[in-house]
Amino acid sequence: MSRAVGEHSGFAAGGSPSGGASAGAAMVGSATAGGASGGGASGSGVSDWDLALLAAALVGSMVLVALATGRSGITLGFSAGVMVIGSLLWVAMRRAPREAEGEFASPDWSVTVAAIEREDRAIAITDRAGRLVCANGLYRNGFGVDAAPPNLPVREADLGALAQAARLAWRDGAASPGLVECVSQRAGEAENTVWNATVERAGRADDFLVWRFDPIVAQDPMAGLVEQMTGKMGKALAQAGFAAVVVDSGGAVIAANAGYALRALGDPQAPVLGGQFVSTLVQDEHDRIYWARDVRRTQPLTLYYLPVADPDSADSLNPVGVPSLILAVDVGAGVGAGADGGSSVQHLEALLAQLPLGLAMTDRDGRMLFANAAFMRAAGREGEAPPTYPTDLVVAEDKAAMSDAVRRYAQGAATAGDVTVRLITQPDEPVSLSLAGMRGLGEAAVLLGLTDSTEEARLKRQIAQATKMQAVGQLAGGVAHDFNNVLTAIIGTCDLMMLRHTPGDSDYDDIQQIRASSNRAASLTRQLLAFSRQQTLRPQVLQLPDIVTEITQMLRRLIGEKMQLVVTHDRDLGPVRADPTQLEQVIVNLVVNARDAMLE
Repeated sequence: MSRAVGEHSGFAAGGSPSGGASAGAAMVGSATAGGASGGGASGSGVSDWDLALLAAALVGSMVLVALATGRSGITLGFSAGVMVIGSLLWVAMRRAPREAEGEFASPDWSVTVAAIEREDRAIAITDRAGRLVCANGLYRNGFGVDAAPPNLPVREADLGALAQAARLAWRDGAASPGLVECVSQRAGEAENTVWNATVERAGRADDFLVWRFDPIVAQDPMAGLVEQMTGKMGKALAQAGFAAVVVDSGGAVIAANAGYALRALGDPQAPVLGGQFVSTLVQDEHDRIYWARDVRRTQPLTLYYLPVADPDSADSLNPVGVPSLILAVDVGAGVGAGADGGSSVQHLEALLAQLPLGLAMTDRDGRMLFANAAFMRAAGREGEAPPTYPTDLVVAEDKAAMSDAVRRYAQGAATAGDVTVRLITQPDEPVSLSLAGMRGLGEAAVLLGLTDSTEEARLKRQIAQATKMQAVGQLAGGVAHDFNNVLTAIIGTCDLMMLRHTPGDSDYDDIQQIRASSNRAASLTRQLLAFSRQQTLRPQVLQLPDIVTEITQMLRRLIGEKMQLVVTHDRDLGPVRADPTQLEQVIVNLVVNARDAMLE
């Protein structure tokens, strides 16, 4: 087994998995060959050819005896004896057990690699010596292979959590250190990765730890949009008269619906991926846009351009460099061009309602015209109707800034930007609101974008709380150490005073009580050290009546003279396994709570 682990350790460090696979195949082949060679006639281990040779030897020996003696009686007796001995040997060989195979085959780590290879979870296996014996591709890409759990390239605050989880897993079988943040090891990465870690003990002899790390992936506004263009959403847009296309920052087509292929190329099945979007359009001297295949210029087009970028990222500040969703509709049949020439946003509302992005529209006066379900969900108003003004969604201090931003983007050239505001539903979590001016859409003048950041905010709060608890633990450990030094001096002074007083003195009981109280305070420091992970608790097998008897005197002093403390217990109480200091603290807390309740 050690040889197999060693072979796979080389694979985990970046070696080729083919070596482990071939070794496992050779191992399986040897076992198969051994099983085949172990077979024979009727499973006895002796082949028919061996029996033929044995019979020939018997006949030859009979002929030689007959020729040597010349007496038939001797020859017959010799033949009968040989046949009896051969029969006994045959019976013995038939009853002999087959050679036992090995108890276990050597582990084939290539099978383990194939089993743990996943794209959504990093998995690693370590042995009792803390060595990395197996890891999948996502683990190697995220953490590397230079160190094995718990010694990973994570934040200093998370190393202790991983080490504690490893100890608990060896003892209890499983543990969960929670969220850990991996410090980026690859060049060009600006942000670290947050993982949700778990560890579990495994193996025939429980001699391995299986580490699982699930990446916490931030929501991507672009995710799923390409697939939706070729799915039901793209089909619905085509039926409504919209030619929809998604282009990258260079203008190349990433995805398109059948309506775009039909209008731009004349064939709904024509290949469009990779082509330049602008090559399918032409512009006349009046700046009207037509399809390039419309040589007669019969129907001008209206184009709607929507940058697809995370409003919380730096890309939102430069929408020109991000992928875009472009909708093309005939003039007179699209948004802002009703049958009577009046303004209308019904088509655009139907489009925005299907998108997974939080989008809303306002007019030039800042009144809300439309908001899809994703926008209201991101604003913390899921299921509610859109407000009259978008400023009704933010706190009073941010209303003026948001109103000025909407008014600024509603006038002048069509530009885009963002503003940081605080929502009424989340006054402590600032969010980034994207704004883009729109022209030629009738009443619609400003497009608002808001991303749901609830999950991201929750993760930030968890990480901040974990950091605070780490600081509290360090502070408690420092205070406990200093306080323990003071208690040591008090206990030593009490010991010296007890040497100068006999048990009959009036001060002897008071000195002894001071010493007992100091010892109990020292036990509290041990609890603080245990809380700060600087000292472990020591469970012992205890008798409850003995523990209660030791602290009865102190309990009577705690409750005072107006209350009576009566201790009763069964004679057949069984022992318990617990830390004596913690058990005493539990009893004291119960008595103090009862005293306070009676006083009330």
